[in-house]
Amino acid sequence: MAMKQSHFKRRDFLTGGLKIVTTAVLGAFSIRRGAADSMLSTPYPDHQVKWIVPYTAGGATDVISRLICQRLSERLRQSFFVVNTPGAGSTVGTQEVINSSPDGYTLLLISTANAINASFDKTLPFDFSKEIVPVCGLARIPLVMAINNDIPAHTILEFIAYAKSNPGHLSFGSSGVGTSLHLSGELFKAMTGLDLTHVPYKGSAPALTDLMSGQIQVMFDNVTSSAPFVREGKVRALGVTTRERSISLPDVPPISDSLPGYETSSFYGVGAPSGTASEVVDLLNTEINLALEDPQIKRQFEDLGAIPITGNASQFATMLAAETDRWRKIVEASGAKKD
Repeated sequence: MAMKQSHFKRRDFLTGGLKIVTTAVLGAFSIRRGAADSMLSTPYPDHQVKWIVPYTAGGATDVISRLICQRLSERLRQSFFVVNTPGAGSTVGTQEVINSSPDGYTLLLISTANAINASFDKTLPFDFSKEIVPVCGLARIPLVMAINNDIPAHTILEFIAYAKSNPGHLSFGSSGVGTSLHLSGELFKAMTGLDLTHVPYKGSAPALTDLMSGQIQVMFDNVTSSAPFVREGKVRALGVTTRERSISLPDVPPISDSLPGYETSSFYGVGAPSGTASEVVDLLNTEINLALEDPQIKRQFEDLGAIPITGNASQFATMLAAETDRWRKIVEASGAKKD
């Protein structure tokens, strides 16, 4: 009898412990969602969420978005899925999000293009700063200045000297007019006084091909796509565009070491339509920041040469405003205009 009583007590203890653990887990989930639910008519999210990437599939924007969407789907128990909506330098996808309901079920992959277009494209049908709510930062990716191997220069200063002795004979490629790649080259021209001819391509891949063959002599490109060619010796890297060295190319110095004040990069974040509830914004911000701290996602970001951007929604809004102002100054200094 004593053994039976002991058995029942142990079972009751374990059952009670399980109830406590279960209550704690459900309570934690409720707390996580509670902020968003407190002022909403229905829990968020209660159905799938569309994440608009305003570019074609396959690039860094796509990889980063799918990594975060997978984690959000696991954490919030609803499907977050990527929809690639390319066109007009990110304008098509951005417009789709702006026109959607501000309920948190359509999100935008914000990129450098949004900061650039605010001043570069006077024909924009929207005011990005007023019609998109910043939710969270995601990543910053340095660009690398790479040259054709036949150019007799191994440093930034050697390239400047060579270009000055060959005015009008050197061309730099980019992924298109008004991109961060193009304007990074224009800023370099403006700060050095070099005579370089811009050759726009439909994407960085064909530009890299022509850089290797010598059709163009220099290019500013995201380290994500250029680093493998640098490591293989197919092109020569002279400098990275950020003030810090890139984890992808640790032996390549910052351009600013030789050209003080020079700095650009590509950055990515998340936005939602204006009017989206702050509770939804805060929930998404919290969950994305948790994802960015995950060791596995950190390693995958490192493989892309990407540096995570963490912080609350207000901090990302401040960063986005600063980037918009930075690119406005670069656009003005370069004299570049949308065709």
